[in-house]
Amino acid sequence: MNETVADRTALMEQETRLSESPSAVPGTQRPGGRTAKVRRAVLDATQEALADGGFHGLNMDRIAAAAGVGKTTVYRRWASPAGLVADLLHDMAEQSLPAADTGTLAGDLRANAVLVRETLADPRMGAVFRAVIAAAACDEECARALGGFYRTRLTEWAPVAERAVTRGELPAGTDPLELLRAVSAPLYYRFAVTHEELTAADAERAATAALAAATAGAYTAPHTA
Repeated sequence: MNETVADRTALMEQETRLSESPSAVPGTQRPGGRTAKVRRAVLDATQEALADGGFHGLNMDRIAAAAGVGKTTVYRRWASPAGLVADLLHDMAEQSLPAADTGTLAGDLRANAVLVRETLADPRMGAVFRAVIAAAACDEECARALGGFYRTRLTEWAPVAERAVTRGELPAGTDPLELLRAVSAPLYYRFAVTHEELTAADAERAATAALAAATAGAYTAPHTA
């Protein structure tokens, strides 16, 4: 029995080595190839582990077993639990829904608030974000990865404000990222700090408040003499 397990593990490692280039780095993808399949399986297993046990329960050997790949592949490509979290966040940013374009700033901000609220209120994704936020509080690599995730998402939604300026709904010079932060900040506060249930009314209020502040010029760059 031990020989069978050892042989199976050796075969997985050999297959992985044959499909990867010597210069492979964490997150490298080859669409349709084994490298992409290995990454997908490992990241799915990582997300599942975070949802079930949090960051401190993330074990590289168990991730490898759950993904059905050799553990040396996981150690070589991701190096640490923080490396797994960093690549998962990169993947989540890539897979996130595109920014809304409803035709009005009010509609776009409401769509953004609804997306944030539904993501955080989802039992699985909410657990993943709680784990990632906790990891970022104690690990610098996770903190950088989480910051990168949100910068990517904010940048993708920035055209919402830019279109609003063009339509005359916002004053020129409005900072799109500050506006979008204002939409999600109250929701994340309830989610991560006070641990309150997030409701549809909370999302509506966040969007309405951000819109009112933005139209009043709260997010324009200060004038300098």
